[in-house]
Amino acid sequence: MKIGFDLDKVFIDYPPFIPGKLIDKLYKKKANGVLEYRIPSKPEQFLRLITHYSKFRPPIEKNIRQFKALAKNKNQYYLISSRFGFLKNKTEAIVKKYHIEEEFDGMYFNFSNDQPHLFKQEVIRKMGVERYIDDDLALLKFLSKENKNIQFFWLNKKSNRKLKSNLFAVTQISDILK
Repeated sequence: MKIGFDLDKVFIDYPPFIPGKLIDKLYKKKANGVLEYRIPSKPEQFLRLITHYSKFRPPIEKNIRQFKALAKNKNQYYLISSRFGFLKNKTEAIVKKYHIEEEFDGMYFNFSNDQPHLFKQEVIRKMGVERYIDDDLALLKFLSKENKNIQFFWLNKKSNRKLKSNLFAVTQISDILK
């Protein structure tokens, strides 16, 4: 089986002093009900570069441990992150520092600054991913609607339940193989 994972809020946490809702509000926008993400302006990019030092982006140890346990199964694992190109060096450094790359069969980053949901859809289809886990529910709703034969998992802190025929809320990474 081919399984894909997002990076932020799955393996790497947001900075502890910035609310996740604020980050989401600055990052996403809806135009006429269509999902769209904003590429940050140059001043915002500078600010975001500062918040992407590893001391501000702690690993989510529980999730990394669960993933490493899952990786012992004979599946193929892909890291598919929509981080923009201005974060390339910071992303490569943090993935290496936390030894996240070791278990993946491939890692794909949105360094070409495509719309995140379209980038992820392209990689998921190209790699033949059968299950994908992410923290971005709006993105997952888009992907699940466009890719009926793939199972999607929304990693959240509140519930485990079926949201749609191919979209599930889970509280732990290990739940994606149940």
